[in-house]
Amino acid sequence: MLRAREMTADEVAAIERLARSRTEPARLVERARIVRQAGQGRPVNAIAEDLHVAAQTVRFWVKRFNAAGLDGLADEPRSGRPATYTPEQVGEVIAAALTKPQVLGLPFGAWTLDRLAAYLHEQKGIAIKRSRIDEVLLAEGLRWRQQETWFGERAALERAAGADPGEAPRVDPAFARKRGRSRRSTPRRRPAA
Repeated sequence: MLRAREMTADEVAAIERLARSRTEPARLVERARIVRQAGQGRPVNAIAEDLHVAAQTVRFWVKRFNAAGLDGLADEPRSGRPATYTPEQVGEVIAAALTKPQVLGLPFGAWTLDRLAAYLHEQKGIAIKRSRIDEVLLAEGLRWRQQETWFGERAALERAAGADPGEAPRVDPAFARKRGRSRRSTPRRRPAA
């Protein structure tokens, strides 16, 4: 019969708190429940049946607790692919994205993912794909937005031509005719037979 070792008062309190928790990860709660029942002297098979786990799982976590205490209930680091980019490189990507290109002496006023990838590769020596840049920025809570639209480009051209910056951009009255008919972006669905 396998039993949990004698626990200190702090360990008992921590196990009870974890076993009743609704906010801790479910696997940690389950492990605490295993140890709590093992500490009460229940047999391995009864614990396994009560918690709907395998007896081998019960033995594993009780032995880990007996050897390492509360720290034994935590997941151990797992092997896997190491991070492709160091935290310093990720910081460089974020810093570059937050800096206006003109401040860096570049001939354009707004970043695109392609421009940012080229700058990072040529100037910083970080070979990073545009899709990965997008992931890094999203993970940091930054949203990429389209900087240049047909309206923005026209407004920029009018400002460059000397239009008053406070004045609303002039709209071409024949724009709709010049643009042509709009096309659907998605094909129509065929009616069901």
